[in-house]
Amino acid sequence: MENNTKGSYFWTSYSDLMTSLFFIMLVLFVLMIALLYQQVRITQRERDLIRNRLREIEQIIESTKNLDKKYFRYEAAYKKYVLNIAVSFPTGESRIDRLQDPESLGRLREAGHAIQQFLAQNDTTQYLLIIEGQASRDRYLRNYELSYERALGLLRYWAEESPLEGNPLGRNCEILIAGSGDNTIETGAWREQGDEAKNQRFLIYLLPKNIIPEKDHDFH
Repeated sequence: MENNTKGSYFWTSYSDLMTSLFFIMLVLFVLMIALLYQQVRITQRERDLIRNRLREIEQIIESTKNLDKKYFRYEAAYKKYVLNIAVSFPTGESRIDRLQDPESLGRLREAGHAIQQFLAQNDTTQYLLIIEGQASRDRYLRNYELSYERALGLLRYWAEESPLEGNPLGRNCEILIAGSGDNTIETGAWREQGDEAKNQRFLIYLLPKNIIPEKDHDFH
């Protein structure tokens, strides 16, 4: 009789233990499902934020192709614009008012106004504008310095002709000046082939600056 009582206690305790373990496992399973569901929701929300942000970035980048085609030609292979205005300088000259074709001055002024208009229409985006001067290959020894001075001359001309105070193109634009010379030093710069005279020109890079979120405004 005593052995039967001990066996009964054992199986009762064993049953209670299994029930408790089952309940614990059930609670853990439910908790795991809840955590997984929450993680899925967080992942989906982050994915939606990234997708929306990428869509905004694509729209911003695409908008840079809307510069007035009367003055700018976009070269997709090089991701840059060329001023669609033929310019010709005397050898060694960088002053814009010394252009051999005076009509080019008026067109360059209008091109500056076209950039102003574009920036005003897209004032929620910050841009980096790089004005790159080039030089044709000749015997002049300072073509690299000269190409920079020509780009600087164009910026000064736009500043003189601009109705804006401060930045001559717009407050949402940072301007950098560059010169790629005559390619006697191979730099990988884009140049016209077969007609060196065409390399007396200006290239324009218009790059959106705020397409990458700041650390404080990350997706997390």
